[in-house]
Amino acid sequence: MDRGASGPGSVPHRRRVRAPVPIRAWLRRRRRHSGRRHPGHRRRQPGDRRGHPAGRRVRPGRPGRLTEARAPARCAAVTSHTSAGRRAPPHQARIPEDSVRALRQRAATDERVAGWIFVIPVLVGIGTFLIVPIGMALWISFTDWNGLSPPEQAEFVGLDNYRELVTAEGDPRRDFAMAVRNNLYYVLGVVPAQTAIAFILAVIVNQKFLRGKGFFRTAYYFPSITSSIAISLVFLFLFQRSGAINQLISGLLPGAEFRMNWLDNADGVLHNAVGLVGVDTPPAILTDTSVLGLSLWQWLSGPSVTLFAIMILATWTTTGTMMLIFLAGLQNIPPDVEEASRVDGASALQRFRLVTIPMMKQPLFFVLTIGLIGTWQVFDQIFVISAGGPQKTTLTPAYLIYREGFQNFSMGRATAVAFLLFALIIVFTLVQRRILKPERA
Repeated sequence: MDRGASGPGSVPHRRRVRAPVPIRAWLRRRRRHSGRRHPGHRRRQPGDRRGHPAGRRVRPGRPGRLTEARAPARCAAVTSHTSAGRRAPPHQARIPEDSVRALRQRAATDERVAGWIFVIPVLVGIGTFLIVPIGMALWISFTDWNGLSPPEQAEFVGLDNYRELVTAEGDPRRDFAMAVRNNLYYVLGVVPAQTAIAFILAVIVNQKFLRGKGFFRTAYYFPSITSSIAISLVFLFLFQRSGAINQLISGLLPGAEFRMNWLDNADGVLHNAVGLVGVDTPPAILTDTSVLGLSLWQWLSGPSVTLFAIMILATWTTTGTMMLIFLAGLQNIPPDVEEASRVDGASALQRFRLVTIPMMKQPLFFVLTIGLIGTWQVFDQIFVISAGGPQKTTLTPAYLIYREGFQNFSMGRATAVAFLLFALIIVFTLVQRRILKPERA
């Protein structure tokens, strides 16, 4: 039976009446000019594939609202097939290799140019205040410039300044050897002492049960930020013949009055020590053999009493800085490592020996390096307390540079001493690095 037919018991079917052709054409033109479409209608965008729309579309049910459709999840797979040689769909065509390479080169070039823009000011500053002065000092070390006349008028003498300091007989070589010997004892005394004391203080301050950690850290670090000239002047009064140090020692020795001449005593500490056991005359081999103009007995005399007092001053003023470096290293140890060793039953001494000390190798190397460099450049304490005396037993290469350049007006020899000191620091630093072998992070 025809569904559109009417009869007894049948429901009349409502037939859809289509608009005449002129009306439909008018509606299409109106939609085209107005830019609006049916809410459920969207134009197929490039990249639409099996329900994975791409591009901008109208969300069904919300007329006029645009949204960004996500790219299909299979793009990576299709791209990999395309790189293997298969034919890519039109909407996933690959970018040419030349274009990709050109874009990468352009980005690298932009980064390189930006890097040079940031680096050039630093290079100009380093070249102006570091490289140029070093080059001028190196040239001066080959001349006899007195520091008063224009440098271009100085006479070129070649290696004569270095020869006078190292090989030629005379006072310049003897003074340089004396300065190296004094500074060597200074390094061997100050660096181990300040390193050991700083490490012990850092371990104590790092304990959890200690109260007032901030106060102790400040108290230990305070001498490091105080003026070295001011501290040296205070030590001048402390180490006087009637100063507080002698009075303190006299108090510890009942019935004895201790009057040590600390600041004007050229006797070597090791000579005094062997003299206590009855050795007053050195063997002939030590007095007859000389190195750089000094006998072996002079090389083995040890630091003078005055230099020993200056070493005490330097150790007290530099320990605070080293303590902070060690403290940072101790706080950088992972708590899991200590907790694991505690769970394994390790005692406090075993944890300190097997966990703490091995993990402090890099801070230890850094402390020893800066301590070595700093002690080879000691000047201010020597200048204030002893001025290189008595009998040149506190003369150091840094003070020798000052004396030759600004008192004897021999800038060529002074700069030669400076470059020899630089070579000594490099050699000792390499030896120290060879022994410690710090691990790279």
